[in-house]
Amino acid sequence: MEPAYSRPHPNLRLFAMFAVLMLIFVAIGWIIGAVFFDDWITGSLFFLILAGVLNLVSYLFSDKIVLWSYRAKIVSEREAPRLYKIVRYVAGLNGLPMPKIAIVPSKTPNAFATGRNPERAVVAATEGILELLNDNELSGVIAHEMAHVKDRDILVMSVAATVAGAIAFMARMFVWNMFLGGRGRREGSGDILIVILVAITAPIAAVAVQLAISRSREYKADFVGARTIGKPSYLADALEKLEVANKRRPMRRGNPASSSLFIVNPFNGSFFFTLFSTHPPMEKRLRRLRDMASGKIPMY
Repeated sequence: MEPAYSRPHPNLRLFAMFAVLMLIFVAIGWIIGAVFFDDWITGSLFFLILAGVLNLVSYLFSDKIVLWSYRAKIVSEREAPRLYKIVRYVAGLNGLPMPKIAIVPSKTPNAFATGRNPERAVVAATEGILELLNDNELSGVIAHEMAHVKDRDILVMSVAATVAGAIAFMARMFVWNMFLGGRGRREGSGDILIVILVAITAPIAAVAVQLAISRSREYKADFVGARTIGKPSYLADALEKLEVANKRRPMRRGNPASSSLFIVNPFNGSFFFTLFSTHPPMEKRLRRLRDMASGKIPMY
């Protein structure tokens, strides 16, 4: 019997995330409008509209933004026959259409899936993962990613990564603008404290949104992926290799706010991103998979 996982409808999760984003932006607009311009209404309204635009753009183009940000290239079967063979096999086991395949030009071994639905899904693998893993291990990773596609996590995760990255970027830009002279009407240390508060809380709020989405979904994708190929040890062996390799050679391009997309965190484990990690602890993921392999956790 499958372990109990929270399974809210993807559209409900997406709506909840957009609602949280609206509240975050309105709160920031209220602070900025009230403190700098004595007009909290205009500030709140401006940031509400900004949140609406961000929501719309992320919903329509999050997959393309994610692929662009990592320079992922859609490839043909002739260009990546080994990866195509494995993805086609796993997609067939799940009863899913064949997704597009993309290669990320990075030696950091990792993989992710994106897209709006299973019919428009893209499975992306880095050059490094194709070099590091054997076929069995790679099939375990692809089974994990196709589990996300099957459960329609890919849209929510892609939108969350895009939104979190945008919030973190805007917070940094606001701080730099403040310190480089664009301080508005009021002067004083209180202004700087407010800016610092916004700069700190905005990225934390964005990561918190991802955190609420990602951890249980990673456990579930591990379980479903391992069950799909019938060999939990394949994924466990792959995760062990990936965990070590990503710590030794973290990804240098990309935004850590999008780490939830990847099967393991590809970025340096700073205190901030360890505290707000979007991935479950690796030892727990491995323990569950090993328990599945030994029969302590039944697969069916």
